Amino acid sequence: MKRAEWRKELGELVRDAMRSPELDHYFKVKITKPGAQVLITQLGLFIHHRRDCWSHVSGNCPHMSVKQKILQHEYGEVIKDNYTEHGHMELIVRQGKALDLTPEQVMNVEPLPSTMATLYAWAWMTREKSWLEGLASLTITEWANDDRLLHDVGGGLSSRMAKRWMDDLGFGWEQMPNFKVHSEADEEHSDMFLEDLEKFATGEKETQVYQAAKESMDLMKIFRGGIAKEMERFG
Repeated sequence: MKRAEWRKELGELVRDAMRSPELDHYFKVKITKPGAQVLITQLGLFIHHRRDCWSHVSGNCPHMSVKQKILQHEYGEVIKDNYTEHGHMELIVRQGKALDLTPEQVMNVEPLPSTMATLYAWAWMTREKSWLEGLASLTITEWANDDRLLHDVGGGLSSRMAKRWMDDLGFGWEQMPNFKVHSEADEEHSDMFLEDLEKFATGEKETQVYQAAKESMDLMKIFRGGIAKEMERFG
């Protein structure tokens, strides 16, 4: 598939996931302070775990041009980018502070069973499958934050959840730095690897890559659905 075709096909996978019962439930749960603490700490586990997953893909990939892009991506996530001087985990810590959580409480949380299962799954996909399948499974999760793709359904994950926090907790954007940054930064990340899919995901690899992206969206529904169920306990 050409770049535009990959954008369309993967975009539809994301849009289907965002219309799913799991995500519908996720956005409808009333946000309380304890529930928000659950969300931000489980999201912290997810973001921390992504660093291992991207390393797996880079290690499996033989192409220096792709490795360079992954390093560029990870430099922004781990070191600094246009949005933060301290990496994106610092955004989680700051948002946790707005919920009266200490950095230690944010960083040392126990995973929900659904979180543990999905993180294990993403780790396996990125380590044991081909680098192209691993790449697709990671990059498509960032598409779920792309407001351009999802503007007609209320926006991406970060934008829509930020609105819930505003409505239910009275928070402003300055108290939600992780949501603010990812509603913007992941638009750039959505475009980052399309040319590599066009160049390398050819022949039978095309079907494998599409399936990996679909499976990753299924994992995202499980991950967010598990958080929603736990948040509901504090509603």
